[in-house]
Amino acid sequence: MDDFSDLIDANRAFADAFDLGGFDGKAHAGIALVTCMDSRIDPLRMLGLKHGDAKIFRNPGGRVTPQALEALVLGVHLLDVRRVLVVPHTRCAMASASEAELRVRVGESAGVDASWQSFGVVTDQLEQLREDVVKVRTHPLIGERAVVGGFLYDVDTGLLHQHA
Repeated sequence: MDDFSDLIDANRAFADAFDLGGFDGKAHAGIALVTCMDSRIDPLRMLGLKHGDAKIFRNPGGRVTPQALEALVLGVHLLDVRRVLVVPHTRCAMASASEAELRVRVGESAGVDASWQSFGVVTDQLEQLREDVVKVRTHPLIGERAVVGGFLYDVDTGLLHQHA
């Protein structure tokens, strides 16, 4: 229990001043964002948004996975999403290491064989971004129901650059 005590204490302080309740769970700015789990990304602030404005789906590499597509379909049909941004970022581990390298590094860290684990490494980040945007644009349950754009986030400048 002590492993999380600092976080539980911080949560209590957060809850004491909590003023974010009462939202209906919809994307009030009509935005959905698929981006990386990287801690250098502040999804709401980088887009000038606030709590309740967007639906955010994060995974290694900011990929449009089957799970991301599920989230986007729900967002478009039930949560007022009208615009979708797919946003990988510069200096991403998923785009700078090979699958074999990551398996070795994880295996060494874990002390067990990780040669079976897939990590979804991206060899050409911009081409993969374009393909991921096409996945969303051509999905039969999304298609024309939302505008979709592909952007690369620069973790060193904070700027987004549109590529699709």
